[in-house]
Amino acid sequence: MQIIYRELSELEGVAGKVIDFAKAQAKPANIWVFDGEMGAGKTTLIKAIGQQMGIVDTIQSPTYSIVNEYQDDKGDAYYHFDFYRLKNETEAMDMGYEEYFYDKNYCFIEWASKIPYLIPTNYLKIAIILQSDHRIIELTHFE
Repeated sequence: MQIIYRELSELEGVAGKVIDFAKAQAKPANIWVFDGEMGAGKTTLIKAIGQQMGIVDTIQSPTYSIVNEYQDDKGDAYYHFDFYRLKNETEAMDMGYEEYFYDKNYCFIEWASKIPYLIPTNYLKIAIILQSDHRIIELTHFE
């Protein structure tokens, strides 16, 4: 599925469409991989999705902490990863990635390309493609 948007004011609707797509899958994934070049808007989209999902904490990039934990209005945990600074997959293993990935909670992952062999087989890929006057969001569900 593709979603095209031009203005940040459209992001709330885009986030809703991403969530609807994810929930419509036969086997919904709790792992959401956000792919796009630096500055594409990965964290901005995660913020909009988080708001739609009821996250009450401030969502910000976990570039230096690697992972941030957020809570929604029901007390459920959400995890937001930024693997940009990792040198190799061993660093993700050392931080105990499997405790997060194989839990029931949502994991939003930026720079998953740094840990390609650690991503579970059931995941949602959200690719953000920059164009001159708009962004294209490509949604793909893998099982």
